[in-house]
Amino acid sequence: MKIAVPAEGKTMESNVCQSFGRTYYFVIADTQASEFEVIDNEAVSSGGGAGIKAAQAIADSGADVVVTFHCGQNAADVLKAASIKIFKAVPGTIGEMVQKYKAGELKELLEIHAGYHKHV
Repeated sequence: MKIAVPAEGKTMESNVCQSFGRTYYFVIADTQASEFEVIDNEAVSSGGGAGIKAAQAIADSGADVVVTFHCGQNAADVLKAASIKIFKAVPGTIGEMVQKYKAGELKELLEIHAGYHKHV
């Protein structure tokens, strides 16, 4: 199982980033191998469509789940098309989110917003 989380840094001790499409990094934790990789979010400085581009990068990483505070409709559509489930993050570190997900303590993210259009 691979869990993708937008991160403020490049370690499992990094805090979860409040933004999905505009995060600088995604930490992808592999729960079976007990290891992780970091993806630089190339969409962070994108003029538009950052959420879509970030979601595609997550899909390309082979992630099964995303844990995030917020997700726009277009990004959610990309994730759902790739059969990636979206769960609601709570304040804490990437490692804490992985443990909470594994323990069944996180809820599915149901509040998908329209997106932040014309964000510069």
